[in-house]
Amino acid sequence: MAKKRKTAKKKVAPKTAGARLRETWSATLAALTSAEAEVEKQIRTLLKNNNISARDARAALRDLRSRIDLERRKAVKQLDARLKGLQTRIRKERKNVSRMVEDGVQSALAALNIPSRQEVADLTGKVEQLSRKIDSIRRK
Repeated sequence: MAKKRKTAKKKVAPKTAGARLRETWSATLAALTSAEAEVEKQIRTLLKNNNISARDARAALRDLRSRIDLERRKAVKQLDARLKGLQTRIRKERKNVSRMVEDGVQSALAALNIPSRQEVADLTGKVEQLSRKIDSIRRK
């Protein structure tokens, strides 16, 4: 009987966000380049089959480009608005989480009967105030 060999699995290091962005960007560029070549091929075939002049094609492309630019600007505005809303929400949630953590720490300190910084500061202030009163009484 033949024994099966165990192959060692390679440990893949986790990719950084920058590396993932570069890979995604490269894949996007490759896809766009491929799509552009395909569109150019199809346009040439359409022009040849439909006997459309280069002038008419340029005018149609110019019109198409202006419509695409308009849609792109709309999309960018919508994206900006959504991002601003998301940033506002993140700030709000960050404050809520911070408040919740602070409350949790305060309740843990209270459960362990450990005074908070504020309580220590208050007591220090009261001790100083009482010390001043005692000093003033001694002087009299």
